[in-house]
Amino acid sequence: MADEDELREQMIDAFEGADYPISSPMDLVPALPNGPSTTFESGDFSMTAMELNTKLSGGDFPYESPESFVDDVIEQLNEQDEI
Repeated sequence: MADEDELREQMIDAFEGADYPISSPMDLVPALPNGPSTTFESGDFSMTAMELNTKLSGGDFPYESPESFVDDVIEQLNEQDEI
């Protein structure tokens, strides 16, 4: 079982270097430590940023902060029973 707080922390760390506000997922790529291959892991959950992008419904862009973006990501992953 994935730890939401752990995933949230990993994602905020990875996405906080982007130039906010962001208007698309592509705005996040330069901030990622390993680009689209950046992996988020907790418990039995493991997903790269690229895989994550394919799971999301597109989001509610623009996002003003990494926290608001990650909150949406976590919510969508919960709704899809990924975590």
